[in-house]
Amino acid sequence: MSAYHFKTKSAEETMSFAEKLGSILQSGDVLTLAGDLGAGKTTFTKGLAKGLGITRTVNSPTFTIIKEYKGRLPLYHMDVYRLEDSDEDLGFEEYFSGDGVCVVEWAVFIEEHLPEERLELVISHKGDDEREIQITPIGKRYEERVKEIM
Repeated sequence: MSAYHFKTKSAEETMSFAEKLGSILQSGDVLTLAGDLGAGKTTFTKGLAKGLGITRTVNSPTFTIIKEYKGRLPLYHMDVYRLEDSDEDLGFEEYFSGDGVCVVEWAVFIEEHLPEERLELVISHKGDDEREIQITPIGKRYEERVKEIM
């Protein structure tokens, strides 16, 4: 499994890159999203949502754990940071095997619930507005998705 690196120079470029990815995602796709606070995880998810045809405002689900949005495919945006020391199961498998696309922030806290195959993304600051997006496809379907957006 090879990691791919993309650099963006603004929030708009980050959203545009994510929009392109969102436009090719399919039902059942799962993405994990990591990065420091302020790295651009929500900005990325906003672009992804746009690529899925979602017109509603997307914001972080920090206090609600899961937010659902309707578009070409449903988007299930999860922030599981608050589950760090919890054994609570919120039905993740149903979301992961459902009809939509899942984006999971802080996925390390629910590692045992994640599907074996997924697309792992890490967003890092590289300057004021510059970001590096590292994408690691785990599984053939995700390898194909990454090749398609390159």
